[in-house]
Order: sequence, then structure tokens, then C-alpha cells
Amino acid sequence: MKRHTTTTLMVLGMAAFSGAMLSAIGTGSQGTAAAPAGKARVERGAYLVTMMGCNDCHTPWKMGAQGPEPDMTRALTGHPQDMVLPPPPPASGPWIWHGAATNTAFAGPWGVSFTANLTPDPETGLGKWTEDMFIATMRTARHQGKGRPILPPMPVKMIGKANDEDLKSIFAYLQSLAPVKNKVPLPIDPPEEKK
Repeated sequence: MKRHTTTTLMVLGMAAFSGAMLSAIGTGSQGTAAAPAGKARVERGAYLVTMMGCNDCHTPWKMGAQGPEPDMTRALTGHPQDMVLPPPPPASGPWIWHGAATNTAFAGPWGVSFTANLTPDPETGLGKWTEDMFIATMRTARHQGKGRPILPPMPVKMIGKANDEDLKSIFAYLQSLAPVKNKVPLPIDPPEEKK
């Protein structure tokens, strides 16, 4: 029962965050605008990625002069492959989830999730993905639209409500980035509950 309460509270918090982001990007598939072409589509995607805060989790953070900040030399490369983390502390009391100092790994009732490399590297990023795979991922909350679930804190269900043109623009922008080889670890399942 305690685990269900914890999970419910976490989901409600993420739903509130997702709702705020939804209102920021519009009403989803209703009112789809004419498709922007080429450069305009990439520029729209850059705007959406910035406005939606994708760098907040998909870009490793570092300590800057004013405190923690995204390390834009590693923009959208996901969790650093060379950063091996110890097991996370257990969820306790009001602290139901934890995040790594890089803000690229998160532990909670779902296990441990690592943010993906969104650059177009063909081996470790989105280089072999198609636009249809990307849209299917956002619409179904599953990897490539059919694989493992996309885990928290990724607000994929909110982003999946964006219209097709906005999702195509985001994908076009991500594909315009320089590819960076960075093999992100696979998610880690939560530990078995003791009975």
C-alpha cells in the first residue's frame, strides 16, 4: 500500500508539471499549422526544445560560477557513459525519488532511468531513428513506439499531445545536431519488494 501511495503522489506531481508544459506548447493535434520547410522547421524545433526544457535533463549539468547549470558543450547527449553511479538511496518519507548531480539519472519507484542521447549518432543516439519512430515514441510512451516504456521523469505523455508538425520540428532539430557518441546505460528495474 505504501508503494502505491508513493507512486500515486509522484505521478500526480509529474501530471501537474506536464499540464503546465502542455498549456505552454498549445492544444496538441488540434489546429495543426502548415508544415514549415527545411530551415524554418529546424528553427521551430530548436525553439520547442529550448522552451520545453529538454536540456534540463538530457544535457549533463556541471557546477558553474552561479551554481549548477547545463554543460552546453555536451548538449542533449544524455547521461554520461563514463559516470557509473552507486545504488540509489532508498525512497523514504517525502523523498520518493532522487536525481544524480548531473540531472541525467533518476531513481524512484520505477527503478533507475537515464536520459537518452538525443544527438544523431547512429550507434548511441537517434541517428538510425526515423521521424515516424520518434513520433510513435512520443505518442505511445514506448521506445521507438513499441519497445520498453519511457520512464519518469520524462514528460512523454504531455509531449505526445503536441501536434505532428511540432513533433516533426523537434525531430528535425535533433537530427541537425552534431552526432556525439555517448552510450547511455539501460534503465535498471526497481528492487524486488521483500514480503
